[in-house]
Amino acid sequence: MKNISCPVNFFVQKIVLGVVALGFVAAVTESCAPRPPYRTPIPPAVSRPPEAPTLPPPPPPPAQESVRQPLPQESKIREQDLKTKGPVTPPGGKEPSKDANIGETRTSPEAVGQPLPDDSSLLAKITPGIPPQRAASLRLTEEGRKLLDAGDPGKALSRLEKTIVVDSTNPYGYFFLAKAHYRLGRYKESLNFLDVAESRLSEEPFWLAEVHALRGENFRALGMPQKAEASYAQALRLNSGNRTAMEALSRLQAEGSSNPR
Repeated sequence: MKNISCPVNFFVQKIVLGVVALGFVAAVTESCAPRPPYRTPIPPAVSRPPEAPTLPPPPPPPAQESVRQPLPQESKIREQDLKTKGPVTPPGGKEPSKDANIGETRTSPEAVGQPLPDDSSLLAKITPGIPPQRAASLRLTEEGRKLLDAGDPGKALSRLEKTIVVDSTNPYGYFFLAKAHYRLGRYKESLNFLDVAESRLSEEPFWLAEVHALRGENFRALGMPQKAEASYAQALRLNSGNRTAMEALSRLQAEGSSNPR
């Protein structure tokens, strides 16, 4: 019996060692095998309900227009009244003339101003507080005016040119320079000087009327009767006592009535 159990034990030991060796090999093989990379599990997609489209805000309600209440003095004109009644005439019972030309200026008693006191004296404007340049320029202007009245526009022109050299702000010097050029037949040069004089005499209606009257004379000499008539009328609106504008306007209107268009 002792001899039989020895081989059995030896065989059992062999089996045990083999099992252990296989387990060891399996463990080593498992540890050396490449492992798949770790991936974070993706959560399942959650289906969201479709969003409702956003609508623009409703426009504000239109402001209610205030109902215009008729004034107590406001008359109601009906269509049948316009058909039955004739054209409305202005106060006074006179209908407007159908032959009136647009753009032509006609003087009327309402459009003519009051006569202004004579302010033509230049020496009276030399007061104690006036600057010496203005005083000297006014004296030269007065000398030039006397030469114009004497019928010597050429000599007056040379004297008047010195007035604006001494004082370039002297508006009367520009006016009489325009008058000298008009007497010499230089109508466009005269109109240029009148524009300067008008801008400096805007606060003196007597002299402003003189400017418009002389402008009318230039327009008449250039063959522009409508512009001349408008300038004369403007002069009379400022000063109805302007003799130059009064006589020239009467002459133009007489020529227009004798030569109908």
